[in-house]
Amino acid sequence: MTASPPPLRDPEPLPFRDPELPLDQRVDDLLSRLTPTERVALLHQFAPAVERLGIAPFRTGQEALHGVAWMGPATVFPQAVGLGATWNDDLVRRIGEAVATEARAMRARDDRVGLNLWAPTVNLLRHPLWGRNEEGYSEDPRLTSAIAVAYTRGLRGDHPDHWRTAPVLKHWLAHNNETHRDTSSASVRPRVLHEYDLRAFRAAVEAGAVAGVMPAYNLVNGRPNHLSPYLREHLRTWTGQELLVCSDAGAPSNLVDSEKYFDTHEEAAAAAIVAGVDSFTDHGTDASITVGRIQRALDQGLLTEADIDTAARRHLSVRFRLGEFDPGQGPYADPASHAFDTPAHRALAQEAAEQAVVLLKNDGLLPVPEGTRIAVVGLLADACKTDWYSGTLIHRSTPLDGLRERFGTDRVTFTEGADRVRLKCAAGWLQVPHSEGDGRARDAEVALDPALLAGRTDLAPLTCGPEPAEFALVDWGDDTWTLRAPDGRYLSVADDGFVRASADQPGGWVVQETFALIGHGDGYLIEHTGTGGYVSVAADGVKVADEPEVFTLDVLERGEDAVARAAAEADAVIVVAGNDPHINGRETEDRSTLALPPHQDRLWRAARAANPRTALALVSAYPYAVADAHDQLPALLWTAHGGQAAGIALARVVAGDVSPAGRLPQTWYTADTDLPDLLDYDIIGSRQTYLYFDGAPLYPFGYGLGYSSFAYEDLVAARDGERLHIAFTVTNTGPVAADEVAQLYTRAPRDAAAAFALPHRRLGAHRRVHLAAGESRRLEFQLPLADLGFWDVRHGRWAVTPGAYEILAGASSVDIRLAATVDVEGAPIASRPVRRAGLAATCYDEQTGTEIVDLSRTTGDAVRPLDGSVGELLFRACDFGGGEQGVRGVSVEVAGEGAVDLISGSTATTITVPATGGVYDYAPHSSGFSVSGVGDLRVRLRGPLRLARLTFTATDRPKETA
Repeated sequence: MTASPPPLRDPEPLPFRDPELPLDQRVDDLLSRLTPTERVALLHQFAPAVERLGIAPFRTGQEALHGVAWMGPATVFPQAVGLGATWNDDLVRRIGEAVATEARAMRARDDRVGLNLWAPTVNLLRHPLWGRNEEGYSEDPRLTSAIAVAYTRGLRGDHPDHWRTAPVLKHWLAHNNETHRDTSSASVRPRVLHEYDLRAFRAAVEAGAVAGVMPAYNLVNGRPNHLSPYLREHLRTWTGQELLVCSDAGAPSNLVDSEKYFDTHEEAAAAAIVAGVDSFTDHGTDASITVGRIQRALDQGLLTEADIDTAARRHLSVRFRLGEFDPGQGPYADPASHAFDTPAHRALAQEAAEQAVVLLKNDGLLPVPEGTRIAVVGLLADACKTDWYSGTLIHRSTPLDGLRERFGTDRVTFTEGADRVRLKCAAGWLQVPHSEGDGRARDAEVALDPALLAGRTDLAPLTCGPEPAEFALVDWGDDTWTLRAPDGRYLSVADDGFVRASADQPGGWVVQETFALIGHGDGYLIEHTGTGGYVSVAADGVKVADEPEVFTLDVLERGEDAVARAAAEADAVIVVAGNDPHINGRETEDRSTLALPPHQDRLWRAARAANPRTALALVSAYPYAVADAHDQLPALLWTAHGGQAAGIALARVVAGDVSPAGRLPQTWYTADTDLPDLLDYDIIGSRQTYLYFDGAPLYPFGYGLGYSSFAYEDLVAARDGERLHIAFTVTNTGPVAADEVAQLYTRAPRDAAAAFALPHRRLGAHRRVHLAAGESRRLEFQLPLADLGFWDVRHGRWAVTPGAYEILAGASSVDIRLAATVDVEGAPIASRPVRRAGLAATCYDEQTGTEIVDLSRTTGDAVRPLDGSVGELLFRACDFGGGEQGVRGVSVEVAGEGAVDLISGSTATTITVPATGGVYDYAPHSSGFSVSGVGDLRVRLRGPLRLARLTFTATDRPKETA
């Protein structure tokens, strides 16, 4: 139950409890009453009570990505990438409101539920192999920020002074890899920073619905995100409201332990606080370690009391906005406003799941008519999967459930398609002892808690003996397998090392239910993924050990044979394939390929061979490369894991009760060869996302089909001051009522696009509308003129080039139905004033073989060759001065040692750099370099050096004569 605040012990009036006073005055009053020690204590995730002032304990951090997570039963909505696929701002706002309402309701009965919500994730889905693809909304910053604004507005509530919950955006900044995620550095050039990564965060902050941000584990330009100067230089300039920066779990310690950026934790804690981190999520509930480090940093003069006060003030500001210090704790604490698992929330979960379904192909198979005999097959056909950030399901609908509910149990048959096997070793057949009770994990919350999952020692471990057990064996790809006992329980390894059939689903921070089958002679070694040990047989049961056992695999039936048999007996087949969100692509684990796992690839091929009327329904947290399926099957659909109503939603789309109108929030590529390296964050240079990709995708950004058709007419685009007014009409020309997602793109003048490597097109706005058959609607948009611009590295500013801009309206990024042009006047982008201003090394136009690194531990950037070998930078249109006013020398600011070659036209020079000392020991080195006019400059870096800046010496002006 909710703990009551401790009794007041201060007899004097407490202005901070007076809701009639301005917020700043209340915060200042409370801060002044706290001792220095109490202020430091506020900086840990678990802030203690201050009993003498009647202040209760407070915890930052409550996961709520698509529903309240980790705290037991809650309404589970589609994964975030599924919410992105709805392209529906209003829907997502209503979901945010429902999630916040449930958080309040859950807190009313359990004060462990927090109101500082760590959601949403606004990291852009730049690369589809990122393991946490499911957590983001889109690869496009405009769509991502629109959905994030909607969700945070719902979470925040609409009261002018009080917040229903306090959302925190994750993860600042440029975070798209789990491989070496706490030690890898994203090299983010200024254009990508300003045009891409910052834009995803900015709109939500400027909308006033965000309480703070969480820095990511990785480094950006060689500097840990928990020391990011962009927190000060950008984030906190976007709003006058106090923002709370909460560290990611364990990240403050990483600054010393894994990243080795500082020698001591006192230095690291001080640097993080000065950079803008206000709350330390470190060492779990034990605040003493963090508090001790901060206090010692104060004692050593690394921090000032003012630094502590600034961070503490931000912490208190959030708590005031949540109503904690108001009489009755504010309007959102009113029990009358609490709602939990209501009919409205259940209906909203189904609406969201329906709107998230994307129809990828349909040659007339869908919708399936009444009376059809349907075979639903596949590894996810009878699954309703949760992920790491899900709550415990109260309701559950699998595709099988949904299809049987919609078409009738007698019309729908099911075959999973797992391989049926038996395993034998020298001691006999692997078998599952009989256990009292069902032995399943207690609920989905257990599966999210590795300590609870590993603690199932009440069940007897597997044994080997004369009676074989039949197991369901599934190959999830990348040498990752699961084994399931006859009663449906997964084989799992407990903390005592024994193998038991104990888990309802794979799960946990370290998944204990996956194995690798390693060929060994005529048999297999079975390696347990979670521990790295091998399945072995001991006198007291089967366990994992260093010494492996050799097993022979007796296959009773291949999954594809069972699927083919079921498909042949049906009128239509739905193959449900995809991923388990705890396996092969999740937090801590990136994917290795876009390909569908071989086991599932075999299943759809077997179904099609037996029955050409086969549809593939992909239920996954990320895109797949399924070109063969597209070519050979009449229908394909995709949906993210859709939460509690996933099955009925898919069934209603299959039946035609709902015309699908989900749209892809990211590009689906044809093959792995379309992708750059996962750690290449330069979307411009490596031509990533729909903005720059030069190839032909399998399915483009914004793509999706439906059961109706739409006409676009009468596009009008005109400039009105600093905005563009755009309007067009959409008409439902098909036979059924349906949603259409109207998309508006802009394209820069062709000469400017070529000169500055601008996007092929860029999303400017979108609108999801529902239209009855024959209905028309006029859609109007206001687009800021600045949205046409880009970051001009020549002059370090946002710029809009003059010329004729194309305004494109259509149904996807490539399905453009209407086009118009708008002329924008202005001065052309001038050449780089290098003679006067010099060149920052990071402000290049193109690069090969380099990365951006930190100039110092706190601020600034430099460039170095990858692996200390050779890299090259290209600076276009450098103005060295005309005629006699050219340059006669150049100086480079470098650290390390090596050589810098400079080439402009026929002029070249090499500057040899002797060792300058450490990586931050920059020194100037000069050479003659006579050049004039406007031309390109190539700078080649050789050896382990860092280049910060180039400065040019101007030719002396001739003296005037009398």
